Amino acid sequence: MCYLKRIVCFGLLIGCLFSPSVLAQPANNHLTIGGPFEFTTLNPSQNGYVFTRMQVVETLVDVSPEGELLAGLATHWDVSDDQLSWRFHLRDGVVFHDGRVMDAASVEQSLSHALQQHGPLAQAPVERLAVDGDALVIELSQPYQLLPAVLAHYSTVVISPDSFDDQGRITRLLGSGPFKIAVFAPPHKLGVERFEDYWGQVAAIASAEYLTGHRGESRVLQARSGQADIIYTVDPASTGMLNRVSHVQVQSDLIPRAILIKLDSGHAFLKEVEARQALSLALDRSGIARAVLRAPGSEANQLIPAPLADWHLADLPPIERDLQQAAALLDDLGWEMGRDGVRVRDNQRFSLNLITYADRPELTVVATAIQAQLAELGVEVRVSVTNSSAIPAGHQDGSLEMALIARNYGFIADPLGVMLSDFGSPQGGDWGAMQWNNTDVAELLKRLEGEMDADTYHATAQRIAALLADELPLIPVTFYTQLTAVNQRVENFRFDPFERSYYLNEMELSQ
Repeated sequence: MCYLKRIVCFGLLIGCLFSPSVLAQPANNHLTIGGPFEFTTLNPSQNGYVFTRMQVVETLVDVSPEGELLAGLATHWDVSDDQLSWRFHLRDGVVFHDGRVMDAASVEQSLSHALQQHGPLAQAPVERLAVDGDALVIELSQPYQLLPAVLAHYSTVVISPDSFDDQGRITRLLGSGPFKIAVFAPPHKLGVERFEDYWGQVAAIASAEYLTGHRGESRVLQARSGQADIIYTVDPASTGMLNRVSHVQVQSDLIPRAILIKLDSGHAFLKEVEARQALSLALDRSGIARAVLRAPGSEANQLIPAPLADWHLADLPPIERDLQQAAALLDDLGWEMGRDGVRVRDNQRFSLNLITYADRPELTVVATAIQAQLAELGVEVRVSVTNSSAIPAGHQDGSLEMALIARNYGFIADPLGVMLSDFGSPQGGDWGAMQWNNTDVAELLKRLEGEMDADTYHATAQRIAALLADELPLIPVTFYTQLTAVNQRVENFRFDPFERSYYLNEMELSQ
């Protein structure tokens, strides 16, 4: 009876969130996608990830599922001997959604706009953009081997000059992808339709829509009822419900993201590396992976998963739970077990606040498991669920003690960009280290910015990964497995581990 009441409540909730037209069964050649993240603007620097995934806009450089940089709107690129001048040769025959032909001037205008916005290109040492025939030239003030990877980021998409008004603001998003915008209704609905003049594989699907649904239960019910064809970021606890219906398949894919504990390494309780090691040893990662995330084998022994091979230590052993060793480490630091089961040192209880956010529903249940596991060590953890913005805010004002986060190391195809942000300065990063400063790591990261030799790059990245594994400025918990519910009528579905594209133009819908 209780179960039936929950279904009714969730159904009413969906009715509140989405209009009747959205709730109707999908048309034969129309695809409906559901996900957890809102969008509010046409500006690619803020919400470009939605528009690249829906294949409205494209970048000069593409990324393979293995993380290899590929030709996109640029067919190839060259770099000068001093590594300060890059020439990107543009693809012929590309037409924007307004019918204008893409040329080097339109690319220069798009990237000039990106340089003025928040994003990885604005952080690159770009001196000047120039047009040279059918090529775009980017001149740098210092070597920066990350440039092609940065130009694969969603904030650097190429759009028609007619997308801008007289003040340079984006009022229409006229891209070059296989779909063009038909409905823009932020923050919950984006509708697209097939672009017949696409330079590559023209889509078989006539139209598609992306719907934002915050509640994981609501999205699962959409998949189960057939109101949505594909649901991304399925709550692991809902897989049993979906597995009981014949028309939905739940797909599990490893992505370059990890669940981590971000902590204040300058906190009086956490400044000793032995304290951080004790917390790490107290975690039952196998139990979390198996029972909470329903993803056995996803236990993390380091920050970056295996697909990003330069930064992953292949020979690093797993971190097995060892409460006895963890307790010995805290004993040696002077933490004695109190009468209430919480350790005490200098009349202070080992009690910390841990915050996390509900955008990724699995984080809240993982946080609860961590709370229980650390309690066995004598560490009290108070968990609160808030908005994800509280984490960078807490980093900046110094109030954050611990946070459970999902860190995306594929934000840029080369993790160096994220690593520089997280560990490249004494201040650390909003989603990286906090009050932890290792001059060796910072120096090695800076050196990699201009390193063009693949073997040297790999060896240096491995050294950095080893230092981070030893000192634990962030504590790894599990590598991230994305769960996606796909209706059986969807053919040729494939998942992009870098979450750049939904590959809509490759899909077909059975009748």
